Amino acid sequence: MTTVTTASTQTQTHASATGTPATAPPGDSGSSGRALFDRLTVLRDRVAALVEHRTADDPTADDPLRGLYLPDEAVHHLLRTWPSAESVAAATATAVEPRSAGAPAGPGDRLARLAGRTRLTELDTAALLVALAPDVDRTFEPLYGYLNNDVSRRRATVGLALDLCGVPAHVATARARFHASAPLRALGLLEVEEPERPFLTRSLRVPDRLVGHLLGDDTPDAALLGLLLPMPDPLPAAGGDSDVFVRRLAARLQDGPLTAYLREPREGDGLAALSTVLDAAGVDALRCTDPEDHVPELLREARLDGRALVVSGLPEKPGPLVRALTAATGVTVLMTDPRPYDPHWAPANPLVLDAPGRRAGGVAAWRAALGADADGFDLATAVAPYRLGGDRIQRAAHTAQALAAFDGTPVGAEHVRLAARRQSASGLESHARRIRPDVDWQDLVLPHKPLVQLRELALRARHRDRVLGDWRLSAGGGRGRGVLGLFAGESGTGKTLSAEVVAADLGLDLYVVQLSSVVDKYVGETEKNLERIFTEADRTDAVLLFDEADAVFGKRSEVKDAHDKYANMESAYLLQRLESFDGIALLTTNLRANIDEAFTRRLDLVVDFPFPDVEQRLALWRHSLSRVPSAEGIDPGVLARDFELAGGSIRSAVVTAAYLAAGRDDMVTADDLLEGARREYRKAGRLVPGEGGW
Repeated sequence: MTTVTTASTQTQTHASATGTPATAPPGDSGSSGRALFDRLTVLRDRVAALVEHRTADDPTADDPLRGLYLPDEAVHHLLRTWPSAESVAAATATAVEPRSAGAPAGPGDRLARLAGRTRLTELDTAALLVALAPDVDRTFEPLYGYLNNDVSRRRATVGLALDLCGVPAHVATARARFHASAPLRALGLLEVEEPERPFLTRSLRVPDRLVGHLLGDDTPDAALLGLLLPMPDPLPAAGGDSDVFVRRLAARLQDGPLTAYLREPREGDGLAALSTVLDAAGVDALRCTDPEDHVPELLREARLDGRALVVSGLPEKPGPLVRALTAATGVTVLMTDPRPYDPHWAPANPLVLDAPGRRAGGVAAWRAALGADADGFDLATAVAPYRLGGDRIQRAAHTAQALAAFDGTPVGAEHVRLAARRQSASGLESHARRIRPDVDWQDLVLPHKPLVQLRELALRARHRDRVLGDWRLSAGGGRGRGVLGLFAGESGTGKTLSAEVVAADLGLDLYVVQLSSVVDKYVGETEKNLERIFTEADRTDAVLLFDEADAVFGKRSEVKDAHDKYANMESAYLLQRLESFDGIALLTTNLRANIDEAFTRRLDLVVDFPFPDVEQRLALWRHSLSRVPSAEGIDPGVLARDFELAGGSIRSAVVTAAYLAAGRDDMVTADDLLEGARREYRKAGRLVPGEGGW
């Protein structure tokens, strides 16, 4: 076996020396493969020359067992060829500029482009080519075995790479190119194996992913399967500060590699902005979330094609990941997360920016995602309340189209609203009860004034970005663009129902805050619970309802003991948090006087719900009976006149009557309604007309 190896080595040497390639380039390898093969042809000539030089006076050159044992003549030959001090000095003086083993860069030469992007020296590029040669052309294996003087070592070593590059092995600057901190190894382009061996005999290995890339294969590293995510489509121009941000960051990316951290006001805002920036800069990107232990592979993958690395959503403890990403060189790294950047995460600070917030609506993005399906309804009104990132708009559009296909109808506003709500995943359900609104304006029986105010509340929610943002009518001082309303009135006058109608009109879910999960007897815990609620509400397209808000928005009192002090601290926190809130929050109270005046000054609207008079009570009775099978001749006018009930109590009375009728398998009668009204009076502890004491 050894004899065959030696013979094939000599045959290959003569073939290379004459300039005749031993193997032909693959026919379907493309320009990248041919460019690499051209470089290997030049390298083969250098290998052949080195083989000829060593065999010229080597007494063991024809020994079939050469490389398996060390005869006496081989030892004497090594001693005779030991370099003198004068030759070492001369070689050192001429080794300042190492020669390259590669061919001139061609149009498909990926190695040349990679060397330019990562700023590899000629020696780096040549050593990389020497190391990868056996992975591309197997005829290099026996040649390397001969030059390593060991038939079993068929890969390049550090010493062989230096020899083929014409650099003496004792030159410190040349040896330093193979250290762990040098570009070849630090960038993940070269591995130096067998650390237990002497430095010059350590094997060199090029990762399979790099070899595949240089041959024209763009399949990502196998270690990254399931980790890479697609970038969302860029958003259309929105105007204002957002477009200015995009232009500035895109111009900076075109100047060279950049490490930046974008703090996003809502989850997805940073990623949507980066997608638009990268498109404007003409830069491709790899995207992942919490890459954990695969940072080296990700950075190498990004460097191979000069792509940016986008990391959206950092882990709970981001320090180690941020340190690894900020230490990367030669590649653009863009991180985005809702948390503010902490300088303690890494010694080298990235460029820290605030991502522009997503405007509510985004009609252009919705129209682009829906295509022709956006023409069949009022798209602007349907999507006005939603602040979704670009990728979520695309997913919502696909969901809306799928829902419409299932219904067998064209895409409509209801499909879009339902799809948008499903994209607004929320952690609010651990603190609040979600209500999917199933009512509309026809379900409200109110006087004209509160109805007008409720419609204005929905109007403010739709146009707040234009009025407060584009028209610069925000009060400043860090105040948010939230919409805050207070509903005041007696129990049962329609406050909660009105909040549900407003949410339904906006196409949003209603979250009713559970006060039992908010108020805590321990100092500071109530504020923490409220902060979690407000934070989740800022991330969610929803209407937040604080029912019976007196418990947390009550008046501050004179400080007489520690309880008063901490109660006032809770109120002060709420005042500050409401000012920076960007969502839609509604408060209900049975007694407006119980709410602190400092809160009412910060409210957009205060809607008073009066107790219904006779005419409104009659309308409420008729509305509640509109879908109930009733006997002929029922006149709820008598009930409206004789029983002073609010809308909630009237509905409860009708429900009681309906159950009585259902138990008889009959229609609702006047007696059923009368019994329902009497029960509501009894529950309230009031004297019932027609009974004793009336």
